Amino acid sequence: MQSRLLKIGCVGAGFVARFQTTAMKQVRGIELAGVTALQGAAELAAYAGRIGVGNPDVFHTVAEMAKHVDCIAIFAPNYVRVPIMEEIAAAVRAGAELKGVVCEKPLGRNVAEARRLVDLAGSADLRTAYFENQIFMKPIRSQLAQLEPVQMKMGPLSLVRSAEEHGGPHEGWFWDPVRQGGGVLCDMGCHSIAVGWYALTPAGKGISFLQPLSVNAEIALLKWGQQFWRDKLLRERGVDYGETPAEDFATGMITFVNPETGQKVKAQFTNSWMFEKQGLRLFMDGMGPGYAFEVNTLISPLSVFIGDVAAEKLKDAESALEKATASRGLLAVQYNEADLYGYTDENADALQAFTEGKHGMLPWSYGLEITKLVMAAYMSAERKRAIDLTDPLVRQELETYTPLVQQGRGSEILL
Repeated sequence: MQSRLLKIGCVGAGFVARFQTTAMKQVRGIELAGVTALQGAAELAAYAGRIGVGNPDVFHTVAEMAKHVDCIAIFAPNYVRVPIMEEIAAAVRAGAELKGVVCEKPLGRNVAEARRLVDLAGSADLRTAYFENQIFMKPIRSQLAQLEPVQMKMGPLSLVRSAEEHGGPHEGWFWDPVRQGGGVLCDMGCHSIAVGWYALTPAGKGISFLQPLSVNAEIALLKWGQQFWRDKLLRERGVDYGETPAEDFATGMITFVNPETGQKVKAQFTNSWMFEKQGLRLFMDGMGPGYAFEVNTLISPLSVFIGDVAAEKLKDAESALEKATASRGLLAVQYNEADLYGYTDENADALQAFTEGKHGMLPWSYGLEITKLVMAAYMSAERKRAIDLTDPLVRQELETYTPLVQQGRGSEILL
């Protein structure tokens, strides 16, 4: 019987890495055994030790860490993921015995990068897990299980709407369209597109069963292009949206077809960096013939009230909720965000898959398909028309397509 202990080596030590470390605490059989990062590695290692996730060593290189762990998780910024994966593949060829490799969404800034990661993993015969946490959210999983008998009688969902919105990213590179890969569509559209596709999929079918037919999308710069907010962004994040802007709002519709029945279904996505309520909101709902579901993460069994006097003593608005924009008033509090948002269960899935010698439920090939849909959405927004994904010429063009926003030319379509 294979050991269920999975020793993870983490590349990156920023917000995502810390959040994932918090999630690991809730999964028996996972240990954070190593960290390598340009900065913050020692702090993340110390945090892991304090919460009982392990006592990770700090390594200077990915290659060195690969010799001491079972799995490497790429939680580093988007613009360095290809060279990191090249190091991992080289380490395996040099003798590192890895069971698998994880990559946080998005797999790549564009299709070419995502395909490069898939090919590198294949060349090293590595099992993969694409970390798209929203598919693993318990509310999403629970509604699908609860509605499965209804689906079998009445038919599958025909419309799903998914939104992720907050006031903006944590770190400067997230705001930089060249390094990040775009704006809110690249950052969060991948979440909403993936969960829409997943929730529409008929019970018992694989994650890519429904076939994408077309994408119709719009992007805009609504809040962070205004002078006051542009000045704030330049001052606090070092990014000039007067020169190289990214979109802070994106919305669109993807049409899928059931290849067995010919039924067309639709997934609508909406994402913004201009949400001014309690904090991060994930909202999903879906309609089928005679039934529906709804998920709203701002509805919590716990709420607190903080008055003005008490609020003056608080420094961190996020003590209430991730990306909270207020530290006073009536606040919704999610007491276990890592579990609510699906991080715990995606780690549990990687543990089971890699110890059994399998790919995760979401392999990197799936992450590649999500990247294609995100790029098709950018293409649609640029060209102001629906993109036909059944056209072989369009599919070929997407392989080398780089959105204007990602090129640093967002001013041509946003300003």
